[in-house]
Amino acid sequence: MSALETVIGLEVHCQLGTSTKLFCACANTFGESPNSQTCMVCSAQPGALPVLNEQAVALAVRACLALDSDVASESIFARKNYFYCDLPKGYQISQFDRPLALNGSVPLPDGSRVRFTRIHMEEDAGKAIHDRGERTLVDLNRAGVPLIEMVTEPDLRTSAEAKTFLTALREILRYARVSDGDMEKGSLRCDVNVSLHEPGTPLGTKVEIKNLNSIRHVGDAIEHEIVRQQAVLDAGDDIVQETRLWDPNKAETRTMRTKEDADDYRYFPEPDLPPLRLAADFLEARRAEVPELPGARRARFESEWHLSAYDAEVLCADRAVADFFEATLETGAEAKDVANWITNDLMRALGERELELEAAPITATRLGELIGLVQGGKINRNGGREVLAHMLDTGKDAAQLVRELGLEQVSDPGAIEAWCRDALSGRDEVMAQVREGKLKALGALVGPVMKASGGKANPKDVRDTLLRLIEDDAG
Repeated sequence: MSALETVIGLEVHCQLGTSTKLFCACANTFGESPNSQTCMVCSAQPGALPVLNEQAVALAVRACLALDSDVASESIFARKNYFYCDLPKGYQISQFDRPLALNGSVPLPDGSRVRFTRIHMEEDAGKAIHDRGERTLVDLNRAGVPLIEMVTEPDLRTSAEAKTFLTALREILRYARVSDGDMEKGSLRCDVNVSLHEPGTPLGTKVEIKNLNSIRHVGDAIEHEIVRQQAVLDAGDDIVQETRLWDPNKAETRTMRTKEDADDYRYFPEPDLPPLRLAADFLEARRAEVPELPGARRARFESEWHLSAYDAEVLCADRAVADFFEATLETGAEAKDVANWITNDLMRALGERELELEAAPITATRLGELIGLVQGGKINRNGGREVLAHMLDTGKDAAQLVRELGLEQVSDPGAIEAWCRDALSGRDEVMAQVREGKLKALGALVGPVMKASGGKANPKDVRDTLLRLIEDDAG
């Protein structure tokens, strides 16, 4: 058999960051006690009717526009009929033949794009917990949470491409502030369709792998499925169209059910909801909410602020961090200095404290003040790191902490010269190396000076003074 090409398409489900559910007033929050966020609507009591959440529509439309999709002025909700214990109505309210949006794409770093077939709104199902095969517990807190489902064209060919696409998609959704994209909490989940075929022939039978909840699992499941399907075809057998589950513990997929077609769901228009019609001014208001997206922002940071591709990548990976960077620049600090402080020092200090930037007791103005103190020679870089740590722990400003911690840098010429003369005493060999142009040898002298000063001596003044004294001694 000639080499087979892998074809991959994804169906990505994204929970929208609304305060309440899609068709009722129950809270949309994660981690509450089971079945504490339910009502007559989301638990499907007889006679309870759905009412569409306008905030969910607004976020869904904003997401579609951020993904460059064509939003329909009119879309239709439908009933998708199937039976499972986490779906008390016996059907899911979704969209079918007239979805919220068509087309759109996500750009990848290599310049290619992954296209969308459609993006539609629907409600989430509850959560079924299979307890060691002995019983099944059902939590309906998630039932009715608003989702958008984004269905890609079969544009992907490798697991690496699929992981890159998901990373880029999650980044855009977070930038647009439509979802936190937290896969561990189920805010973003992915179904993968994989098939193999010989290039130039029709696509092969696709197999769906359901409910993957991490980007790593997506990659691992695709890799396993490629090998499994190749082995089936090599044995002369046919691929069965089915839905499979990924078992991360065994690192394999297993059959869940034979694959249904759309006809099996018996879609029909939802009789309790009218068509969703979007006014032109509503669409324009949502378009105005779409921010500068991460790819464009990275390019601008490189061109406007002359940052390296690496720095731009790190800063723009999170909208809050990129916003913080630009706000700090407004204090007058140099772009490269700000980038270094944020990417090297601030992010590390936040990680050590398990703090998100938006929850940290530091502002862009205060970071700019700290950078200014270091650049102005009031404190040295190590002292600045110490002050930053205390800023995060106490919420105090930099100048106050410099005073309280006694970190103000010493630039007094007399004191620095005295420390330098002590450091030079008996170091004739080091001085000779410096005179020969081996300036790295100064490190053996700067260290003792900094130790004698308690780390407060201005390093530049120390270096300049040492060079002057060595030169004078040579004369």
